[in-house]
Amino acid sequence: MRLRTPLALLGAALLVLAGPPLLTSGSGADTGTQIPGLRFMVPNTPGGGYDITARTAAKDAEDAGLTHNIEVFNLPGAGGTVGLTRLVGEHGNGKLAMSMGLGVVGAARSNHSPKTLADTTPIARLTEEQDVVVVAKDSPYQTIGDLVDAWKKNPGKMPVGGGSSPGGPDHIAPMLMARAAGIEPKKVNYVPFDGGGELLASILGNKVAFGVSGVGEYLDQIKSGELRLLAVTGPKRVKGLDGPTLKESGYDVNFTNWRGIVAPPGLSEAERDKLTGLVEKLHASDEWQKSLKKNGWEDAFTTGAEFGDFLAAQDKRVVSVLKELGL
Repeated sequence: MRLRTPLALLGAALLVLAGPPLLTSGSGADTGTQIPGLRFMVPNTPGGGYDITARTAAKDAEDAGLTHNIEVFNLPGAGGTVGLTRLVGEHGNGKLAMSMGLGVVGAARSNHSPKTLADTTPIARLTEEQDVVVVAKDSPYQTIGDLVDAWKKNPGKMPVGGGSSPGGPDHIAPMLMARAAGIEPKKVNYVPFDGGGELLASILGNKVAFGVSGVGEYLDQIKSGELRLLAVTGPKRVKGLDGPTLKESGYDVNFTNWRGIVAPPGLSEAERDKLTGLVEKLHASDEWQKSLKKNGWEDAFTTGAEFGDFLAAQDKRVVSVLKELGL
């Protein structure tokens, strides 16, 4: 027994020495991207664009071995400003990030939120995507022309559903579309939902005349035939989808949405760099590049101060567009 004790201790010591390389080889620890306990907040309901973006990013980061066990959770409310307020309240928390986009910019304005994106730490803009104009498969509107003709006759009687608060992308897009069609934006009956997931049931149930949301949110439903695509809001057709742009349909609209990641205020330089480094490695990964193509997202990657400047410009853009539309 006395002989076995030192041998056992020696064996244990060798295992400890041998352990770390076996555990870290090929993992994010080698690249400095591991953030144990990282949580990713989605400020709207499951199934929306922020939710899809967050869950895709988390899965791709894990599949690429950059970090592990990212917790994605939903905290919906007030177009994303409930989540925004929570994020800002987590001052100095380097293990929390939030999926967001133009919708949160607009919601902060329209809801007069005491907290804005200027109070956060900008990490990265990830994607840009077009909105889609869709109806249920049994809708009487077969083309964008059919829809607009009916809309012009009585805009107040045709509810338009969008997955964002007033000032957000799914609100601004149909307002620009209305103006281009000769409809006064103030007469549009816009019905806001807390994300594309909530909106979907109302479109399918014909509770709204048509819906406007991000292409990535409804790609599967369009391809399966549950939703009929009437038009896209951006400068070109979406590859793989049979739907014209609004511009080629005779309506002078060119509108795209974007999504990104912000973190709480008060992070140390090391914490901020760690989060930014993780997202940079994610962006460079094969997994993320495949997800961009799969979801119809355009790569719009930018980080740090440049993203911060972009956020400030987007806030001014929302104010300008709403004023221009008389809203």
